[in-house]
Amino acid sequence: MATQLKNLSDFSGTEIPSAANYRFGIVVAEWNTEITNALYIGAYQCLIDNGTLPDNIFTYPVPGSFELTTGADLVLKNLNLDAVICLGCVIQGETRHFDFICQAVANGVSNVSIKHAKPVIFGVLTTDNQQQAIDRAGGVHGNKGVEAAITAIKMANLASSFNN
Repeated sequence: MATQLKNLSDFSGTEIPSAANYRFGIVVAEWNTEITNALYIGAYQCLIDNGTLPDNIFTYPVPGSFELTTGADLVLKNLNLDAVICLGCVIQGETRHFDFICQAVANGVSNVSIKHAKPVIFGVLTTDNQQQAIDRAGGVHGNKGVEAAITAIKMANLASSFNN
């Protein structure tokens, strides 16, 4: 469903399992800090609100969205986590750089998830302009960080259902 038709933070129509028994990594890009900090706050608070203990949330900043893939890979190599949330923001510019970065990050996040057999969540905004990013980082369309956290909880729960 298009974001303009949905609030990214509205999960009233879905069941969210408790996150009390899970450990999460959050890898957050430092580029576009105004946006990524808002995404981070949304994701972190959502994890807490759904039962995750603060000591079970591990946060790692990386320079930009391109580095999210390597950050997630390093975190999963070094910590026993149930899921990793990747948060970033790429805003369309005047060159094709946007296309290359978005494609690389999307593929990279997916590949890290497959490599480690762990949920790695794509919480990256890919917008045409700054206002669209603001609208999706706690603005009129909710917070993509919250959506990413809920996805991480649900995927960690799904993965754990196969380990019992």
